[in-house]
Amino acid sequence: MTRTIPIGGAQGRLVEQLGLMSNRHGLITGATGTGKTVTLQVLAEGFARIGTPVFVTDVKGDLSGLANPGREHPEVTRRLDAMPDIGYQRRGYPTLFWDIFSQQGHPVRTTISELGPLLLANLLQLNDTQTGVLYAAFAVADDEGLLLLDMKDLRAMLHWLAENAKDLRSTYGNISAASVGAIQRRLLVLEEQGAEEFFGEPAMSINDLMQHDFSGNGVISILAAERLIRESPRLYAAFLIWLLSELFEELPEIGDPQAPVLALFFDEAHLLFKGMPKSLLEKIEQVVRLVRSKGVGVYFVTQNAMDLPESVLGQLALKVQHALRAFTPKDRKNIRAIAEGFPGGDDDDFETLITSLGVGEALVCVLDANGAPGKGEATLIKPPESQIGPLTAQERAQVMDRSPMKGRYDADIDRESAYELLQQRAQQAARKAAELEAAEQAEAARKRTRRQSEPRPRQRQSAAEAMLKSAARSVGRSLGSRLVRGLLGSLLK
Repeated sequence: MTRTIPIGGAQGRLVEQLGLMSNRHGLITGATGTGKTVTLQVLAEGFARIGTPVFVTDVKGDLSGLANPGREHPEVTRRLDAMPDIGYQRRGYPTLFWDIFSQQGHPVRTTISELGPLLLANLLQLNDTQTGVLYAAFAVADDEGLLLLDMKDLRAMLHWLAENAKDLRSTYGNISAASVGAIQRRLLVLEEQGAEEFFGEPAMSINDLMQHDFSGNGVISILAAERLIRESPRLYAAFLIWLLSELFEELPEIGDPQAPVLALFFDEAHLLFKGMPKSLLEKIEQVVRLVRSKGVGVYFVTQNAMDLPESVLGQLALKVQHALRAFTPKDRKNIRAIAEGFPGGDDDDFETLITSLGVGEALVCVLDANGAPGKGEATLIKPPESQIGPLTAQERAQVMDRSPMKGRYDADIDRESAYELLQQRAQQAARKAAELEAAEQAEAARKRTRRQSEPRPRQRQSAAEAMLKSAARSVGRSLGSRLVRGLLGSLLK
């Protein structure tokens, strides 16, 4: 049986996304207030119904309502009346809440080693020289068998590098104290933004994002990202890129399944690529392209499609374009470029359509069963079956209390790693230095004792000895004088 996700209605017929084509990624765009969040909610529900676990980032705090059934509303009734029967049923969906700050969901952590030097350098906004030093820190840690789990591990590793820079130079290159100091200062800034809670153990397992309920529905994991976006947008981007790379590295190749094994929705997607170095951008483009073969669908949500690199846009099959407004020549140019990306007939004026769409309407393009893009169509987006808007604090607490993840990540684990091992080395070195100093002091004391016990030469002489020495010196001087006079006399004769 073909699994499909209803999106909405267009000209009296249903617009659906095929589950078979859903690992080929997608894009939801539009101006603020045009309905992007509701479209995201509708797609998340659709994936859950066909058995695909979902991960979404909640940047406005609106998506927690997925856990509760929807309510009656005139707009919901209007939309349902305007489209074919879609089997609409008010219901809540199985939901897990996550939060890097551990306030509105289960804790989310990863280790410094798992994040890696490339992502960490981008997160810290390091220059090339500082990035090289960071790579050296990771290399030395690997060679020395030192685990980099949390921020104190990395700080200890950097401090050790600076102290041993001279000995490490021949193997790992120049490690300047200035570069180490700059990285340490960046870590302090990151720590003030709350990132210290993100690094540590137990690290999040991607398997916990791929859960099903007893009915076979995919569980929807919601990351509370409102505070994260506000206080540390670069950490938000780093986490999403890390998650994508972890999925790529750990999941097996499965080709094109009947439905994705996981669907990811990244809101405020432009932050993933803002200020990114070319080396990291190339890796992300590669991961987005290849993670499809792992059965993972990635859906970017942003205001303007032009916010994403062209190389990424070219890989996004499903397109849901909500209304945009043209206030400047640049706006009109962007809308023209977006309209040209939708397949259609000669009579289709998508540029005008995009600027005239109402709230809850979108220009939608889906793939057919052969993987070919269909014609772009103006579509009325179906209403969500779950609650539009957030849960109350009490409702959220009840969902978390029933969660299968309850207690799994709550306790922070601080096992022996680089910080502890380097402290042990420093203590051992200090003990050896103290032992050596004590041995040297003991040897010096023995020498002093031996010198004190030996008989001392006499320092004074008797009057007779003094008279004899004086007479000897006089005789010597007299004899010497005669020899010189004799020699000179013979030469002058």
